[in-house]
Amino acid sequence: MAAEPLRVTEMAADLDEPWGLGFLPDGRFFVTERDGRLSLYPASGGEPLMSFDGFPDLVAEGQGGLLDVMVPRNVSARREVLVSYARAQGEGSGTALAALRFSPDFTEVTEVKVLFEMVPGSNGGRHFGSRIVEAPDGTIFLTIGERGAGMPAQDPARHEGSVVHLRRDGSPASPGLFGEKGLPELYSKGHRNPQGAALDASGQLWVVEHGAQGGDELNRVEPGRNYGWPVISYGKNYGGGQIGQGTSAPGLEQPVHFWDPSIAPSGMVFLSGRMFPEWEGDIFIGSLKFDYIARLDPDDGYRETRIALPQTGRVRDVREGPDGAIWFLSVNDGAVYRLSRS
Repeated sequence: MAAEPLRVTEMAADLDEPWGLGFLPDGRFFVTERDGRLSLYPASGGEPLMSFDGFPDLVAEGQGGLLDVMVPRNVSARREVLVSYARAQGEGSGTALAALRFSPDFTEVTEVKVLFEMVPGSNGGRHFGSRIVEAPDGTIFLTIGERGAGMPAQDPARHEGSVVHLRRDGSPASPGLFGEKGLPELYSKGHRNPQGAALDASGQLWVVEHGAQGGDELNRVEPGRNYGWPVISYGKNYGGGQIGQGTSAPGLEQPVHFWDPSIAPSGMVFLSGRMFPEWEGDIFIGSLKFDYIARLDPDDGYRETRIALPQTGRVRDVREGPDGAIWFLSVNDGAVYRLSRS
């Protein structure tokens, strides 16, 4: 823990399954709720300045609904914010990425444009993945879960269990990484349910993903690589028994860190150290299962320490605020909290 005491401040409340958090340059912040509502709050917190629920064909069932929100670096010029959500496709739904255009003061959505959606969708109501990350060059990474289907995560002709790489218009940003038979937007495959994603200080993409019974993974994501699910895993099948071929196989990547038992990891961030210099470069990850924020120290073999507070109940997202404070979403409390120096 930090040498000085930590202060927890409630910034927004009365939220129903909060999922994603993003900041405008002036400190105002967006929050998504899984039932389909995106709200903008003042930098000081309190009541929302606006709320929007007009997402085309949104399906709020099971683990699906309105999921992540990402504010691009050029938001002031383009007035465009990106969201991911479960979009209806026949009898099922698929993870979709949409761009929202705002009025100059960001209090009104003037346009919603769907940029990308996985095809085909699935009638499985779980494992949507769905974190959005802006790459250093302005392109977009979107994580997609394998929808509980397992082996499609190994099929380069399918979107399940992948990270896709897109330009801002939704077209593939680095086509051809998985050969002629692979979907052109695929960046990596073999993921189970990547619910956390972030860049480190060098611009390298990392994801954290749910395992089965054990085997949650932190992965350093390289283009064109396969991260193994469900051929290899450090977890076990529900009810017992080995998953696939065990913990390793030729051509499949190893995690940088794994958890057993599972912590059900969600949002993650690499801290800059602006407010907490002793934590510069450390990784903060929310636990949905054990009600804490995990801190992994890359300089100490990714050793884990925990921030467990009355407010860290089922942490869905973790972000760094404009001043370096740690912000997080608690599903149990239906609240946004800011963690700062006392």
